[in-house]
Amino acid sequence: MTELDVRVDLSGKRALVTGASSGIGAAVASSLAASGAMVWVNHPSEATLEAAEAVVTGIVEAGGTAQTIQADVSCEADVLAMFSALDSKPLDILVNNAGIAHSSPIEVLEVDDFDRLIGVHLRGTFLCTRSALKMMYAQNSGRIINTASQLAYIGAPGFSHYTAAKGAILSFTRSLALEIGDRPITANCVAPGATMTPILEDVPPDILEGIRQNIPAGRIADVEDIVGAFLFLASDAAGHFRGQCLSPNGGDAFL
Repeated sequence: MTELDVRVDLSGKRALVTGASSGIGAAVASSLAASGAMVWVNHPSEATLEAAEAVVTGIVEAGGTAQTIQADVSCEADVLAMFSALDSKPLDILVNNAGIAHSSPIEVLEVDDFDRLIGVHLRGTFLCTRSALKMMYAQNSGRIINTASQLAYIGAPGFSHYTAAKGAILSFTRSLALEIGDRPITANCVAPGATMTPILEDVPPDILEGIRQNIPAGRIADVEDIVGAFLFLASDAAGHFRGQCLSPNGGDAFL
């Protein structure tokens, strides 16, 4: 697919994208930077540092500004340290995107696997939002964009914990939007459909083909199909969007 050039004017804005060393997070970070924002590229560990640095290098070579920042978003101490490093600077945009995927039938799903997935997706969204709100309240402005999934609406066998986490993120975002509704700070979701990211790398070709056949658009999305929703919600044009969910999914689910 030809790379799309989708941009809004985010000049002078500062953004933090969690889980930005690959996949949708990397594409969102790059697109925010291409639109003028200074971007913090979050990654969870030393094992992902090289990938995060590659994202930053790509941004800088394209004329943007970015920096890596390490934190496991499921760990409160890591998140507090990450935001402490940002504390002297405004944070205009938070994209809670960090996530992992794991498949298992419920009857054999290990508690550790359940807890780890919920921790990264849901606790990570909560912890980062809690810290970001303190900064956004102080400056009386901000955009919070949480990554859900169309599977939160339609479910998926073998992914009960994943869909539960994404459904919880939707509910969390709606409640958050009600809490902060009278402030110039917005909270919204993007719920992508099936997208060609590292999460799908281990899915057998016949399963991928079955997914593709169920998408009215006739193909699994590339990350470029997804980033426009994030850019819009980060922009001034989305100021009246509160607690909403945009779902670029090729018609796979009508929300």
